[in-house]
Amino acid sequence: MTSGTGVPARTRVLHRTLLTGALTVVLLLAGCTGCDDGADHSGPPTPRTDTTCDGRIDGTAHLTMWYHAPSALGERDAVRAQVHAFNTSQKDVKVTLLDLPKGDYDAQVHAAAADGELPDLLDFDAPNLFSYAWAGDIRPIGSCLPDRLRADLLPSVLEQGTYRGELWGLGTFDSGLGLYIRPSVFEKAGVRIPRGPRDAWTATEFTGILKKLRKLGYDTPLDLNMQYADTEWGTYGFAPAVWSAGGDLIDRSTYRTADGALNGPEAVKALTTLQSWVKAGYVDANKDSGAFQEGRSPVSWTGHWWYRRYTEAFPGDVAIVPLPDFGEGTVTGMGSWQWGVPAGSADGDAVWRFLAVLLSPGEVSRMTELNGAIPATRTAIARTELFGEGGPERLYIEQLEGGVARPRPQTPAYPAITRAFSAACGKIMKGAAVRPALDEAVRAIDKDLADHQYYPPTGP
Repeated sequence: MTSGTGVPARTRVLHRTLLTGALTVVLLLAGCTGCDDGADHSGPPTPRTDTTCDGRIDGTAHLTMWYHAPSALGERDAVRAQVHAFNTSQKDVKVTLLDLPKGDYDAQVHAAAADGELPDLLDFDAPNLFSYAWAGDIRPIGSCLPDRLRADLLPSVLEQGTYRGELWGLGTFDSGLGLYIRPSVFEKAGVRIPRGPRDAWTATEFTGILKKLRKLGYDTPLDLNMQYADTEWGTYGFAPAVWSAGGDLIDRSTYRTADGALNGPEAVKALTTLQSWVKAGYVDANKDSGAFQEGRSPVSWTGHWWYRRYTEAFPGDVAIVPLPDFGEGTVTGMGSWQWGVPAGSADGDAVWRFLAVLLSPGEVSRMTELNGAIPATRTAIARTELFGEGGPERLYIEQLEGGVARPRPQTPAYPAITRAFSAACGKIMKGAAVRPALDEAVRAIDKDLADHQYYPPTGP
């Protein structure tokens, strides 16, 4: 996950220097071998030029694209392979993948948008979509999506890409959370193992389980990836506890304040419970990111991206169960990187021709087999052993399709929300008083909302 910078539209020009030289870099055509938002809908929509698809491509269309460069996963190599395979398979559309300099990807997007120099196709971390759409930096793509593909996509992928009733982005994969456990340890401790979301441990029950695991010899039985609490992980990882308790990061009935939602009794109770596990010493500091693999913690609160490494460490002794129920049912996060079409003159049919290939079962599988993410389409899911019926990661599909997954707040204010909430999480995990930390986060969020006139539908 990537933490957004949340640069307001009116100040994005300040970041232009971040792209000095970036857009004059040599364009590399990659080669390889083989091939609900609830916001105020009054007033006119955000000004933009819709992406339309009429089924025609006149001549040969030339498209440029950006792709973020994640660490160690090799996703960019997969995208290069996809570009090469697409370009050699037909002559109507040619795609050029631009190499960007190292740096804050979101800041580069904001700077290029301010200069009117975005490419024809862009990927972005899902919760940043709302600020891009509101600012008019991207345009809707719903008219290009065939009904057959729409029906095949996971509902969470469509929900994450929707803002003000229109579809602005689509991802080839999604995400999810769960508790990774070692069944052999739990059987020895005499602890029941949940069978699915309806059978999740309660937060109180889970506290008792941690006590039992400590008696079994595990001094720090729980890994919360606490070393990342003050980053985007803090929001993605721990907002589900707040939601499960009945709280939220913002009042979604108006999207005009966080007061009463983020600092309400439900949110305070959930984060107080998380903090109590830290204070009791149940949570491993995990400075080496090896708490689970090294055997110190037989429980890890994390996402799909750890499955491969965990199962390599303990073959045949890893299971995934739902996050604890803090009062109103277990909840998981969702949302990952998506593709969108920047505002500009690119031919919608040409862009969609390439996007349709990226969303095809073979290309979805190419990417998700590499990065371990959840395939975006049911067709691709059915082809996998991990996520298919009876697969070891099937829980993620049940959560995404069964209403257990919830998107991060679908508002242009999300960058401010995640900065404030993750900062509060970092302080709370280090022992700060819960309510004052959340009150501080509320003030920061509400100030951003007021500074942007509550993000009116007409945009900046």
